[in-house]
Amino acid sequence: MFMKYDYLIVGAGLFGAVFANRAKGLGKRCLVIDKRSHLGGNIYCEEKKGINIHKYGAHIFHTSDKEIWDFVNSFVEFNSFINSPLAQYGGKLYNLPFNMSTFYQMWGVMKPEEAKAKIEEQKKEAFELIRKRGHDMPMNLEEQALMLVGNDIYNTLIKGYTEKQWGRSCRELPAFIIKRLPVRFTFNNNYFNDIYQGIPVGGYNKLIDGLLEGIECRCNTDFFKNRSFFENIADVIVFTGAIDEYYQYRFGKLEYRSLLFEEEELDCSNYQGNAVVNYTERDIPYTRIIEHKHFEYFRNEVYKHSKTIITKEYPTEWREGKEAYYPINNERNNLLYEQYRELALREENVIFGGRLAEYKYYDMAPIVRKVLNIFKVRKS
Repeated sequence: MFMKYDYLIVGAGLFGAVFANRAKGLGKRCLVIDKRSHLGGNIYCEEKKGINIHKYGAHIFHTSDKEIWDFVNSFVEFNSFINSPLAQYGGKLYNLPFNMSTFYQMWGVMKPEEAKAKIEEQKKEAFELIRKRGHDMPMNLEEQALMLVGNDIYNTLIKGYTEKQWGRSCRELPAFIIKRLPVRFTFNNNYFNDIYQGIPVGGYNKLIDGLLEGIECRCNTDFFKNRSFFENIADVIVFTGAIDEYYQYRFGKLEYRSLLFEEEELDCSNYQGNAVVNYTERDIPYTRIIEHKHFEYFRNEVYKHSKTIITKEYPTEWREGKEAYYPINNERNNLLYEQYRELALREENVIFGGRLAEYKYYDMAPIVRKVLNIFKVRKS
């Protein structure tokens, strides 16, 4: 006789872990399975040389929602890390997001009105260029970016990075990928606008372990390799994997971008002086270098370790067998996803949640909010 659960949760990432935690709080019996060898999904950290490595890319928790902030802090204390990435182009460093530091580095301007005038002048030039091409609205990502921030910022900080990220020319990418580009006319290098921001002290595994404490979890367990068994051991399935795979690619395969991570241990205490440096030139194959110790070690603490670990991040084409990271939300894929979504809405005992199951990019806080809202409805 199979053990019966209230919920089978497929995927031990943030959505699955928060869901299991909330369900357990209501007295529900949960089983969490994941095909990877570890829990935590893409926020998993691996400790090396006393440094917590963000194994699948940089993750910074940020929110203005106090309920969410209090919720995650109830499992682990968060530090005061502020995300202030840099961009390297042509041997020069620029602050991100686009702010007065960036404009000073680019044009030598020191007053907000000077920077505004420069950007407006270049936006006007972009609009005239687009009109000469016979249309008034941007037809691709390049035209959209030029109309938002002008030529200098586009060519220096957007074009090469974006083309590496998507593996396509900006002229081939749809305009809607960039709906807005935040421009700040202050000397504020905090990438996010949220009130609360930080990283768990000791890494994200502390958060996941806290969420899943007392809950049965099985790693190295692939739902699809024993689907008939898993579909019959729980009243409800919470599925966080790829929705097209769940429906056996009935309408065709959705497209994704993948990432390759190249990790290096270096014989120095401080390689780049910042957690994240983007490389925006097209001919440099990686998009950014992450130096992990800066997520948790501040000021002179970085010199406590004689070595440092960096990760170079390379965007790649996705193919079957590779990890899917970013959905490619173009017209073809969005229409295809809507067909799968129609099937999902008819399910009575399957809940789809997360980046792959909903075919959309998520920051971490909205994932937590979505799960908390699910349980508010279930309680009412």
